[in-house]
Amino acid sequence: MVTTSYTPKLPLPPPLVGSEVGSFTEFTVTQRMPKIARQVTVENHFPSGVNTNLEKLASILPSGTIPPLLNDTGADFSAWDRYLEQYEQQRWVDVPWFFAETYFYRLILNITHYFRPGEWQGVDPFALQKRQGLETSIESIIALCSQVNKSLDTDDDSHQTALIALVYFALWGNRVDLSLWSALETDRSRFDIQTQQAHILVDDASIVIELLSSGNKRIDFVVDNAGFELICDLCLVDFLLGSGVANQIKLHLKPHPTFVSDAMIKDVHETTEFLVASQNQEAIVVARRLQEYIASGQLVLCEDFFWTSPLAFWEIPEALKSELSAASLLIVKGDANYRRLLGDRHWNFTTNIADIVCYLPTPMLALRTLKSEVVVGIKPDVVEKLAKSDSSWLTNGQWGVVQFVDKLFVL
Repeated sequence: MVTTSYTPKLPLPPPLVGSEVGSFTEFTVTQRMPKIARQVTVENHFPSGVNTNLEKLASILPSGTIPPLLNDTGADFSAWDRYLEQYEQQRWVDVPWFFAETYFYRLILNITHYFRPGEWQGVDPFALQKRQGLETSIESIIALCSQVNKSLDTDDDSHQTALIALVYFALWGNRVDLSLWSALETDRSRFDIQTQQAHILVDDASIVIELLSSGNKRIDFVVDNAGFELICDLCLVDFLLGSGVANQIKLHLKPHPTFVSDAMIKDVHETTEFLVASQNQEAIVVARRLQEYIASGQLVLCEDFFWTSPLAFWEIPEALKSELSAASLLIVKGDANYRRLLGDRHWNFTTNIADIVCYLPTPMLALRTLKSEVVVGIKPDVVEKLAKSDSSWLTNGQWGVVQFVDKLFVL
């Protein structure tokens, strides 16, 4: 994998690590990750030997050392062999958190024989949670599809309001929350949008809408979660293509299961099939449009092992960076992708995000609810106020950012 090294303008601060006592990072490595490993056992019917190894992984996480990766014929095995060299024999809590998490999920696939020919090859250990994420939100899904269809049938004057609302849905989609709902209804839009904006620490939505107003653009998404969040993303995609704002959209998806619910190409197809199987006409109409966009090449589904690697965004392979440079806008979704943008490091919360992501080859919009102790671009008075009013503001998922960066890297 050939990578570039166009790094941020600023000196790199230290990475987040699990040994930081009392941090959310420590809690994740020592408690959340073991629980996830054990949940894989509960939600699947793997052989007893697999379950034993999953339990062994769970038990070593709080204080044990990182085990090697056994060759499982995965296409990324040799790359992981290189990534692991500098962390050999180190404790899970002492290595950079982003490395620990990405390797943890890669180990789960190794243990469950995801890449090995045989009965368990290609079995997604997190499939149950993804499926439940759709099934438990069916009413919200139908309501959202109905509103997208209605918005596409209206005149261009109302498209801007609908587009802003769908951007907010893409931000908050992991909540399965329709509190935004009437943002698409003219008579109550002002109230509901303002309610949402109260929890958006940086809101550049209107700037992005202005950028997109000329239409006929290619937009790339770095996708985050499957489930209702993917539904929200796909409804935004449907509206962007159907309204002529975009003439092509590329979704950059994970090549294998990771971070429990991260979306793969198969999850996109299964999601459209789920909409068709709902037997609800509104959902079926959206699904058919999406399927037609895929068939025509207007909606392109891509995958790359960079997205499941432990690398920072500025270490992106040259070929993938070149691919992204063809887009008019790059939309980066979710917490983990945001962490990759910033190298998952201890930046000052008030740091200008443009000074970090200056390596990007195209304008970027980050849609992210805060679920980890890394964020930038927040005004000092906002940081001070949040520290007093909500001690867990960095990790409780109640706050979000809609951050746009138009400044490009110049050699």
